[in-house]
Amino acid sequence: MRVFDASALLAFLRGESGGSVVHEYLREAGCFSAANWAEVAQKLPQLGISWAQGRGALLSFDLTVEPVTIDDAEAAAALWSKGSGLSLADRLCLALGNRLGADIITCDTAWAGQPGVELVR
Repeated sequence: MRVFDASALLAFLRGESGGSVVHEYLREAGCFSAANWAEVAQKLPQLGISWAQGRGALLSFDLTVEPVTIDDAEAAAALWSKGSGLSLADRLCLALGNRLGADIITCDTAWAGQPGVELVR
């Protein structure tokens, strides 16, 4: 099981560096946080890409969107530190990966060195 960060999904959808690795992992199934789903839904139209097209591409894989639980929210709050470069959605993704005991896939270099994180860019 892998948990995908929004940056990984965006790299795949935009054909960016690391996107081909993400594509291979998407074929093996996985999940992502509802917070990251919202992040991708917000960002794609800002980048000039139809959300309907992006949504359809993501839903063509065996992916689940995991709700944010109270434990995830509290774990994300505990991960906060000034200047870390990790947004709330980033920390929720990390919390989900920790809760599920899953590898976390990201293209965001701010995550380097986080336990259980694979940086694919």
